[in-house]
Amino acid sequence: MGPRPFRYERATSVADVIDCLRRGGANARVLAGGQSLVPLMNLRLVEPELLVDINDLPLAHLRRENDAMVLGALVRHQTLEESEEVRALCPLLSEAAGLVGNVRVRALGTLGGSLAHADPAAELPMVSLALDAQLVTEGPTGSRTLRSEEFFRGYLTTALEPAELLTEVRVAVRQPREGWAVEEFALRQGDFAVVAAAARVQLNDEGRVDVVRLALAGVGPTPVRAQGAEDQLVGAPANPRRVEAASRRAAADIQPESDVHASAAYRRHLTYVLARRALTRALARAEEATP
Repeated sequence: MGPRPFRYERATSVADVIDCLRRGGANARVLAGGQSLVPLMNLRLVEPELLVDINDLPLAHLRRENDAMVLGALVRHQTLEESEEVRALCPLLSEAAGLVGNVRVRALGTLGGSLAHADPAAELPMVSLALDAQLVTEGPTGSRTLRSEEFFRGYLTTALEPAELLTEVRVAVRQPREGWAVEEFALRQGDFAVVAAAARVQLNDEGRVDVVRLALAGVGPTPVRAQGAEDQLVGAPANPRRVEAASRRAAADIQPESDVHASAAYRRHLTYVLARRALTRALARAEEATP
């Protein structure tokens, strides 16, 4: 089929992007890696009249600032997967990036593009919840910083305003005695997950759970945090009985829907299984980590 004709502009600055988006209105779209947008255009599910290419912008930076890792919106999935700095400081992000699509998708796809596309079954939006990510945007009225829980509003819908661009993402740096894990089930390797779970666990000096984040994908219109499960683990000893109870709570708290890929009941069962696996692996890594 292929896309309908469109105009193309290659932006030279963030201000240029904002100006292009303002002029293009609702019919303008940002082009970064194109791994989500272009397939939708080819199927004519999205028909923009203007594409604003942001690949010349200096938004591929990656650095540490105190207890946060700062990543530009144009950091590629491949960089997240292979960078030694990301693997050391934010291994959960690195592990999740390695599950995205295939080599071609990871070479072109961007962190900002994945978050702005907001597919509820995608790995990186889910992991942004587990990492307490802060998302920085630039728009006609200036800069905003949003927590990831504020950013995702519904299916393929975010808090981005018209003519607003996601420019930077800040995530928590791995702490001492912290473990992590991502588990997912997909129908084929590289597909979007039917259900996925991301866990981050930090133990205190007594071996009790000090901090825990458990995020899920594929169980609703947005990625979700399993806060009921987290509450069952905080302050408790890290043992299989607690993990079992927390995983069952995670499955009980969601409200999945049935579709052509899986029934709601099967998604709930997958949530229990994958949450248990993710929490178990994260706890094992936390116990092995140097205090």
